[in-house]
Amino acid sequence: MTFDWGVFVSALTSEAFFRGALLSLALAVTAMIAASIVGFVVALLRIARNPAARLVGWTYVWFFRAIPTLLVLLLIWNAGPQLFPALRENWFTPFLAAFIGFTVVEAAYMAEILRSALLSVDEGQHIAARAVGLPPHKVLFKVVLPQAIKVAIPPSGNEFIAMLKYTSLASVISLRELLTTAQSEVSNTFRYAEYYSAALVYYLVIVSVAMACQYFVEARYRWISKGQRTESTPVPAAGQEVPA
Repeated sequence: MTFDWGVFVSALTSEAFFRGALLSLALAVTAMIAASIVGFVVALLRIARNPAARLVGWTYVWFFRAIPTLLVLLLIWNAGPQLFPALRENWFTPFLAAFIGFTVVEAAYMAEILRSALLSVDEGQHIAARAVGLPPHKVLFKVVLPQAIKVAIPPSGNEFIAMLKYTSLASVISLRELLTTAQSEVSNTFRYAEYYSAALVYYLVIVSVAMACQYFVEARYRWISKGQRTESTPVPAAGQEVPA
């Protein structure tokens, strides 16, 4: 059996594949946003002074980093309705189950990224901010967080790209994302090469765009940071010595 370019092009331009790709992208974006929010809270618990809070944060990270994502999806979709009757209703869709699963797992990884970024800010920044009378929440959001974001952007971008690929795992819970669409066509025609190649092209395009966006954000943030440093640097007057 030879590669049929007609089948390949037909799959590549089909509405089903396009919808599957959009569904994969929507799942990755929404789960990543939610995971960043949850991960930020967990990161704050990890660096809290209260030992109980640190234990809660560490337990969350340990638990969800130890469990395979595929197992989490199966537990939520298959075991969840058995344990919680409310999940048997029509509102509990495969997309929602996948969103919950990817969010809770990815939050554990984002927590470690954000924790490292927060700890990378020099303690002197905290002391200086408190010395001028800023309350703790303003120290965090106005002094520490803007500097930590610069450190967190590259690994967070990598996590998002990984998330785009992990969405293919949602095929096991009947979500008609990109890979499920390809597998459905393969089961009807047995044209493995053509349909899987079409899915491959979609993944390459989506991830390439995501990588370009990541590069732009990193470059933009570096440019803003340099501009802020330049503006904050005092310009010596004529005949004035530059301070050491």
